[in-house]
Parts: sequence; structure tokens; C-alpha cells
Amino acid sequence: MAVRRFLHAHGYRYRIHVKELPGCPDVVLPKYHTVIFVNGCFWHGHRNCRFATKPKSNADFWQSKIRNNIRRDELSVQALEAMGWRVISVWECELKNESTLPSLADQVQDNGRSYESEQARRKQRNAEHRAMLKAAQERYEAAMAELGLKI
Repeated sequence: MAVRRFLHAHGYRYRIHVKELPGCPDVVLPKYHTVIFVNGCFWHGHRNCRFATKPKSNADFWQSKIRNNIRRDELSVQALEAMGWRVISVWECELKNESTLPSLADQVQDNGRSYESEQARRKQRNAEHRAMLKAAQERYEAAMAELGLKI
């Protein structure tokens, strides 16, 4: 909730728990083509974190459960990145640091800028490609007309 409150207070608009995306990200910022996962240190196995303690009872179950969560998180991130999304993971323990949320906003802004520049480059390449295809079509039609053949 702290992440969502901060983002909303700073003018970011987002969707939450979008089930159509792999891993059902906690926050989805479509304008910035960015997703945010807010991970609990215990549940997602944050390494070297004092909040990610290992339970003493039923240890095999919990070890397996957390290992599967970590693997599922990795697969979700890979799938999202393959789809062109930028993924930010925020750990529960990082939220105790006051600089985490402003740096998160900076990351989102950077992601938005790089996404916009990628889109501009893609549009430019597509326009160049369409122009090349149109020129090739015109050359073909001219050659066919010169030969007196119908198209």
C-alpha cells in the first residue's frame, strides 16, 4: 500500500494485480510500460535479509515453498521482459528506507523515457520500411508498364 499511495500522490496512474500479465504484478504502469512487484522478504526468499528467516518447524515444506516462489518470480520476470515490459522489484525491507520510494519514481520515469524513445525509433524504422516497400512497388509497376504487361 505504501508504494501505491506514493505513486498516486505523485501523479502516477496505474492498475493493480493485472491477471493477464505473467505473475500478476502488484502495480502496472501502462504509460511507462513498467510493472512493479512488491515482494515480502520471507515469502520470496530475500537473500541476506534479516526478515527472511527460516522456520524451524516443518523446515522442508517451507524451504520447498520459498524455493518454488523464487523460481516462479524468475519465470514471471523473464516472461514480462520478453513481452517488452520493464520490471521493478521492491523488497519489503527496502520500504523502511526513506529513499526507496523517490528512487522508485526515478526508475519509473527513466523507464518511461526509454520506452518513448524505443517507440519513436520503432515508428521511424517502420516509416522507412513502408517507404522502401512503396518505392519497390512503384519500380515494379513502372517496369511492368514499360513491358506492356498488366498488373
